[in-house]
Amino acid sequence: MEKTIITSGSTIDLAIEAALNQLGLDRDSVSVQVLQQAKPGFLGFGKTPAKVQVTYEAPDPAPKAEAPKSALGAASRSKPKASGQPVKNPDPKPQPKVEPPKAEKPAAPKVEKPKAEKPAAPKAEAPKAERKPRPEKKPVAPKVFAPAEPGSVEEKIEKFLKGLLENMGSQAVPHCAKTGDNTYHVELTGEDLGFLIGRRGDTLDAIQHLANYSVNRDVEGHIRINVDAEDYRAKREDSLRKYARKKAQQVLKARRRTTLEPMNAYERHVIHATLQEMDNITTYSTGTEPNRRVVIEYVR
Repeated sequence: MEKTIITSGSTIDLAIEAALNQLGLDRDSVSVQVLQQAKPGFLGFGKTPAKVQVTYEAPDPAPKAEAPKSALGAASRSKPKASGQPVKNPDPKPQPKVEPPKAEKPAAPKVEKPKAEKPAAPKAEAPKAERKPRPEKKPVAPKVFAPAEPGSVEEKIEKFLKGLLENMGSQAVPHCAKTGDNTYHVELTGEDLGFLIGRRGDTLDAIQHLANYSVNRDVEGHIRINVDAEDYRAKREDSLRKYARKKAQQVLKARRRTTLEPMNAYERHVIHATLQEMDNITTYSTGTEPNRRVVIEYVR
């Protein structure tokens, strides 16, 4: 059973966070509809908070158990009513005298010889199937990265990222390879890579943005640099597809639109591509960076 609450805050994110704290749910478990955008006002006058409506799934109430009908009424109705007048007994007839029977000697009990039981043939037990040993998992071989050629674009990218990571206090090592025309992929290896990924890839996106901005100033043309760690990009893309389908099913059920959390351009593209062929569903983006969001809407 769906329920909704309305919360407000100085921004849309704070209003959503207030609703999540009140419900004790995470962001993926609710649908959000923006009812009112925040307005700063002028000199403190006319300031209007942001207002959102949050829809969530609540368990259906358990049906009340019906009290068993008392059997006293049915039993009382089945009994005949006692009349107030006493019943007169007829005149008793004289009964003949009955002589007590003579005691007879008890007959000797017959002793039956026990029959010799034939020994039962032992049941043949089915042979137990032997358990096959589980195949051992082969250890994954570590990736081998080719060193960048001196003076190449790959070397410039690795040099910039290595200095950036050292200033961040990280010992991770960047490995760059060209994957297409003017496209380069960088894999970060080492320990504590979760620190470089950040919440929902925020830190990794910042590192990628700085690398694109800095290296493009020193090379001819325009190149695109993709930075990844522990295959986070592929895992995040798969998670976004599942999240988009789940939200679309909620929109189809409620027949109302929902607004997702802010995403970067690549993540918004994944949402649009996942739902573009879904019936009765349309998607579009709203807002300005970095708070641009995807809206999933029901259409007939």
